[in-house]
Amino acid sequence: MDSKQRLTELQQLLTEHSSNYYVLDNPQISDGEYDKLFQELLEIEKLHPQWITADSPSQRVGGEALESFGQVEHRIPMLSLENAFSDQDLYDFEDRLKRYLLLEDNSLTYMAEPKLDGLAVELVYENGTLIQGSTRGNGKVGEDITAQLRTVSAIPLQLTQTDIPLIEVRGEVFMNRHGLETLNRRRAEAGEDLFANPRNAAAGSLRQLDPAVTAKRPLDFFVYAVADPKGSGCSSQRELFRFLETLGLPVNKHIFFCADIKSAIARFAELSTLRQELSYEIDGMVVKVDEFSLQSRLGVKARAPRWAIACKFPAIQATTQINDVIFQVGRTGAVTPVALLEPVDVGGVLVSRATLHNGDEILRKDLRLGDTVVVQRAGDVIPEIVKPLLEKRNGNEVTIQFPDSCPVCAHPLQKLQEEVVTRCVNPHCPAQRLQTMVHFCSKAGLDIEGLGKKSVEQLFDLQLIHDLPDIFLLKMEDVENLDGWGQKSAENMLRGIAAAKTPSLARFLAALGIRYVGEVTATLLENTFLSLAKVLYVSKDILLEVDGLGEQAANSIVEYFSDPAVQKMFIRFADAGLVPQVAEKRTGKQLLSDEVFLFTGSLQKLSRSEAKKLVKEHGGQIASGITKKLTCLVVGEKPGSKLKKAEEKGKKILTEDAFLQLLPLP
Repeated sequence: MDSKQRLTELQQLLTEHSSNYYVLDNPQISDGEYDKLFQELLEIEKLHPQWITADSPSQRVGGEALESFGQVEHRIPMLSLENAFSDQDLYDFEDRLKRYLLLEDNSLTYMAEPKLDGLAVELVYENGTLIQGSTRGNGKVGEDITAQLRTVSAIPLQLTQTDIPLIEVRGEVFMNRHGLETLNRRRAEAGEDLFANPRNAAAGSLRQLDPAVTAKRPLDFFVYAVADPKGSGCSSQRELFRFLETLGLPVNKHIFFCADIKSAIARFAELSTLRQELSYEIDGMVVKVDEFSLQSRLGVKARAPRWAIACKFPAIQATTQINDVIFQVGRTGAVTPVALLEPVDVGGVLVSRATLHNGDEILRKDLRLGDTVVVQRAGDVIPEIVKPLLEKRNGNEVTIQFPDSCPVCAHPLQKLQEEVVTRCVNPHCPAQRLQTMVHFCSKAGLDIEGLGKKSVEQLFDLQLIHDLPDIFLLKMEDVENLDGWGQKSAENMLRGIAAAKTPSLARFLAALGIRYVGEVTATLLENTFLSLAKVLYVSKDILLEVDGLGEQAANSIVEYFSDPAVQKMFIRFADAGLVPQVAEKRTGKQLLSDEVFLFTGSLQKLSRSEAKKLVKEHGGQIASGITKKLTCLVVGEKPGSKLKKAEEKGKKILTEDAFLQLLPLP
């Protein structure tokens, strides 16, 4: 398998698993397995940056707000962290920082913090009073759990200083080991299901609609950041922790200042030993650049800050048996084998299934029905199958046969040469059509009230809906007398459908389920073309002009909209009254709003990455080459052929100093 094929496979797998974890609360693999797949993706993208697309899992933050709670838009996004698994990963992390900042000495200092295994939250204090609390959600929008967070005794309702107009603090709500034991003992006595681990217990407790239930749960809290360090008046992470303590916010006592990266590595080894003595669970250590001025220069990527990294502890392992394998058909026709395991306790979590990804994975690991296998996890419910124990085989094991036909529609399966995934290519496959409709109505789609997964499945099974436009043709009499429905639920659904007829263009495009078009790419399309009509007939060449949109996504978009069946579907959408809202151009003018830059040669005062960051921060765009839209070529030392091409096309040529004079450095 070549690198491009593996990249495609990893993008598909990680996107699916992110949805299972963040949106459906139904993870299919462990944190450890996800981290390993994600690390492999990052390594391929590092070697081939031209293959990175805007909707790659590496460019995203996963998760969605629960339907049951109100939504809170974070003023500043709550991002994920990249992961480190070895000492060398931390040395590489520092090397990246130095290259970005053009540093040659060892002047970087760090803060090392225990990585708690709980639920990340944001607390907003206005004049010292807690006015709002929310989960991270998808990083941009979280769940409003203010009432629930007010019941956590470790969270102050009033800060010690009331002269701070606004401060948004971020931290982790968790449950310690003793609290989990006490809670599970009470639940066992009441005949209720037990929580598998402290993280699940904390998340489940905060997601109780009734705050009185949350109040009975033994929850705790540590603060670890503020949304906007500039507003704190502090110059470093270390100074910020002292400041937060003076406000009455609980700070973990095991944070550690590290004079260099070697000190951070030594601290990680200490925490690995200390973790079992702590009263709460940690699954690693977070390393952050200490100085806020450097954090600001480093900035963030699509899903994570450049200035921080999470060091993960090794996975916990156990052995169990493969009892059976089932095959599931997804929205894109991908057929995924899932191993059903003899339930086994892995680090305090009872696990019973694991995805096997594809047929190649089964062959590579030589897995068979009846095998005794090593499974591992690193903080989640569903494990990774590491390998079979060959010495445990007794001859009764059975080879796992990948089906030749779709387990749902019986259509012959295909495995294209450029893919590792086996697919059902029948466009009328009920499983694919159903999953497309589930996605379209879900939080990741148009978020239609009253049409959750079970409701869509019910309406589909009863043949009340066959494809997407049918959703907008549903009537009261179609559903009010169905099992589980009534007049009120039917009215709620109809209101939800009516509200969904005027979605933003980006949301609508993401809801369609076009391959390689997720939230990020859909937003790029909206911001670039500003109307559905222009997207419907856009050419591949024009799409490739969009900064951040790769060839894979461009091909998929053109292929999707040129399909006659899709064109008929859009006519039916229009007939049903669905009108995606045209994006409005931003009226706020920034310094570089009308400029499109390209850099060539070696810059001396900024790294290439930092220069691009400055352009984007001031409203400019970055070109992929000497294109029509390019306005300025910034030339460093030893420029390449781009300089001659730009001169021939009459583009503006700037030196690095001239570029820096256009705007102030941060």
